[in-house]
Amino acid sequence: MRVGTFVLAAQFPGQGQGEALHRAVRSAEVAEEAGLDSVWLAEHHFVPYGVCPSAVTLAALLLGRTRRIRVGTAVSVLPGVHPVALGEQAALLHVTSGGRFSLGVGRGGPWVDLEVFGAGLEAYESGFPEALDLLLRWLREPAVGAASKRFSFREVAVVPRPDELIGGQGGPETVVACTSARTVRLAAERALPMLLGMHCGDQEKAEMVAFWRRCALEAGHCPDTVADVAHVSAGVAQIASSAADASELLLKSMPGWLRQGLDAHITVDGRVRVMRDPLAYTEMLCGLHPVGPPRLAADRLAATAERTGIRRFALLVEGSGELSATEENIRRLGEDVLPLLT
Repeated sequence: MRVGTFVLAAQFPGQGQGEALHRAVRSAEVAEEAGLDSVWLAEHHFVPYGVCPSAVTLAALLLGRTRRIRVGTAVSVLPGVHPVALGEQAALLHVTSGGRFSLGVGRGGPWVDLEVFGAGLEAYESGFPEALDLLLRWLREPAVGAASKRFSFREVAVVPRPDELIGGQGGPETVVACTSARTVRLAAERALPMLLGMHCGDQEKAEMVAFWRRCALEAGHCPDTVADVAHVSAGVAQIASSAADASELLLKSMPGWLRQGLDAHITVDGRVRVMRDPLAYTEMLCGLHPVGPPRLAADRLAATAERTGIRRFALLVEGSGELSATEENIRRLGEDVLPLLT
């Protein structure tokens, strides 16, 4: 089982953005010290929900600060960037880090980002498959050209080539954030692993994995390939002496952050948004994920693995909003929970 952290660089009420980013960097450094498998970095624009606007840039910093741990984006928002530009950055990090970089991509939302970066609503609503395929071509072929309405350019050489990794083969792992059947099918047809959100319970994740497998087999991928794909389950982790103590800490801190952060999202076309109740959402997360003493946390991770078949985890560890508490939470995850997992 591979347990990693999910870092949002969340700006809690009363905090500055620099404080949130410093906590994000320290989270990665402590995760490596604690023996965790990976660090997954979220990307958001113009909102305090997460103040990292470029997951791939922060990944570059953290790959330079660490030596062993895998660093991934969860996710780079593909509609807002040119796939070739993102592909070049991913290849660079893959080669220079010795293969420790994972590229997670997603559609994002219908947010004002699409207006600011000039992508337009169409890039979000219908352009994701084309952008993903161009990105994958860049990561797999020696030269790439395009001739579509959105992407049109002469063939150019891929530099640096992702397969130039010394002592390794192929390009960086590419993971797709999936929240709908359409995106699950898209990932399955390309045999790409899914990143499944922390709002989903085990039953929903199990159903998405089963649907992914059916779609992958229907697309002609061999059973061995389908069986070997390693999906990632996002969740929340808070380790304490009791489940009540862990939940109490998160219920004091997370609703304020969620209310402030989610309220700040602005839709590009004025569509009405329905926001989750922050307190009820926090309570739900505490019930779904490893929130409590080490034995309970390990049991919940093992249960999720058993029910869904997913054995990779990206766990939000900054739910307290405090640097020292976040560092202690990560250390307990590594020292007290990991030894209980097989």
